[in-house]
Amino acid sequence: MTTHMTHAHTSLLAKIYKWLFDPEFKHGFHHVVERSIGFLIVASVIAVLIENTPEIYNAHTAWFHWFDVVTVGIFTAEYLLRVATAHVNPDFAGKSFPRLRYAFSFYALVDLIAIAPFYFARFVDVDVEMLRVLRVMRLARMFKLSRQLIPAWHEFQELNAGRSLRAKVFAMLEPTGHSGRLHTYIDNFIVFWIALSITCVVFETVASVHALFATEFMVIDVIAFTIFTLEYIARVYSAPENPKYKHLRMPHWAHVRTGQAIIDLLTILPFILESLFSQHLDLRFLRVFRLMRMLKLTRYTSAMETLYKVVLREWQIIFASVFVMMLLVVLTASLGYLFEHPAQPDKFENIPQSIYWAVVTLASVGYGDISPITPMGRALTVVLALLGIGIFAIPAGLLASAFTDQLRIDRDAFKHRLMMAFEDGMLDGAERELIVAEAERLHLSHEEVKRLTAEAKAEFEAKATEQLTQANGLILDAKAHPQLAAAQFNLLVAQLDLIAQATGTDTLRQSLTHTTGDATAALAVLNLLDKKPS
Repeated sequence: MTTHMTHAHTSLLAKIYKWLFDPEFKHGFHHVVERSIGFLIVASVIAVLIENTPEIYNAHTAWFHWFDVVTVGIFTAEYLLRVATAHVNPDFAGKSFPRLRYAFSFYALVDLIAIAPFYFARFVDVDVEMLRVLRVMRLARMFKLSRQLIPAWHEFQELNAGRSLRAKVFAMLEPTGHSGRLHTYIDNFIVFWIALSITCVVFETVASVHALFATEFMVIDVIAFTIFTLEYIARVYSAPENPKYKHLRMPHWAHVRTGQAIIDLLTILPFILESLFSQHLDLRFLRVFRLMRMLKLTRYTSAMETLYKVVLREWQIIFASVFVMMLLVVLTASLGYLFEHPAQPDKFENIPQSIYWAVVTLASVGYGDISPITPMGRALTVVLALLGIGIFAIPAGLLASAFTDQLRIDRDAFKHRLMMAFEDGMLDGAERELIVAEAERLHLSHEEVKRLTAEAKAEFEAKATEQLTQANGLILDAKAHPQLAAAQFNLLVAQLDLIAQATGTDTLRQSLTHTTGDATAALAVLNLLDKKPS
């Protein structure tokens, strides 16, 4: 009975580890747990920094307290579960005292340090100065991110063994077959600083907030500028590794001229100009241009690129819609001025002022600051409001339809690239790298990539079978034409024998072993050809 209970307990802990902490188990929640813990780490560090502002901390003490309690509770549960499941952890399984060994490991000590200040302050009588020190020590929680970063770095080193520094830098910044998880973490890091810097620029305009966090805003701006500058330099430096620029004589200059590179430059240029010329010129207005950093987010989504393709493809229709809209606005504004100016010379003073009324009415906003009072003016307003529904709906519908078509075109192009990669029967490293990069760019899920790969492989095999049938005139009905079928079979065997002799049986067997499809029949034929008498 006791043995059965022990096995049940061990099995339960093994399931907990498998579902929560095992990265190899595809159906578990490892990635969810990892991302949630990472979010809590960042949020708790930000909370610790904000606590240093007495005005905010004193006004929301209860909120900070309960957030710290919940955060420490989750970190504690994670720590205890990892210790309890240490005996099924591959790094400690089979060793003596696995839980004790894990408790003294680097990651376990980091997890313990992250929660120790909270419990020490609660259960040990400390003075005010020591309490402040313990609060600052909570910043050590950021070291918990090492659980994700260190394995990602080791993976990156393995994937890029023997490659040049420039190739490694490019793999860090762009999704390739050599990027691994490190590229994702770097992207998340840059996105975080983009969001943080934009938030600071927005709240800088609030006088009360700026008075409290003036120093913090300046420090964050300097750090953000440094990060974005290093990113810009690294992207220019690694531009020759980009497949788009490898055939060009000046790949660095080709990258600098791209829209994304110009956006990257504009995000750091205001800081440089303000630092160099603020003593001689009033350049405070340049701070607003730091909001250009928001455009950096377009690199991390394919939506803007897709929208750009849609606009280029449908620009004639969009231009026609805009032209009709402008024509309608000018015409109705002129009629409104004609009807309403005698009755309301102060509101319909001129045609430009009437254009404002026409746009507001056409867009169905209806501020009411300018409204007609004459019968003809009101009738014109009714017609204009009804037309506005259709006029604005046409370009929106066209863009939505074209956007959907472009997504379908991109997926078809991805599938075509897969079919081209299957031409030699297997995917080499360069082809896999391009496919992974394209899937990342299109933000295709793992399931979508598998589905498109299966479709591309099936279409390629069907096309190859059709071509072979047409070339050799294969007889599929052996019962109706037995002699012809036998002759064709002998011919195919002879062709296979020639291929084996020309390629080399060992090389051909190795290629068949590593092929993506089922090569059982081909290997059987090759083995028979090896045993064939000379």
